[in-house]
Amino acid sequence: MNKILERAIAELARLSEEEQEAYGLQLLEELENERGWDERFAKSQDVLGAMAAQAREERAQGEVSPFDPSDRPDH
Repeated sequence: MNKILERAIAELARLSEEEQEAYGLQLLEELENERGWDERFAKSQDVLGAMAAQAREERAQGEVSPFDPSDRPDH
């Protein structure tokens, strides 16, 4: 365990049991959310790769137009 995590745990240990539980639940939820994002991102790589390949092919065939956001009429 690194020093920052040790320090955080030491600070948490000073809190009431109710506060410790609340922080513990929050931390576990955050860790679970991060794992979920990692899994979704890993699964999306094939789709993103296919989309990029399609975009490159469309550009090579001249099927796309240049886009400059500053050309939009609302700017």
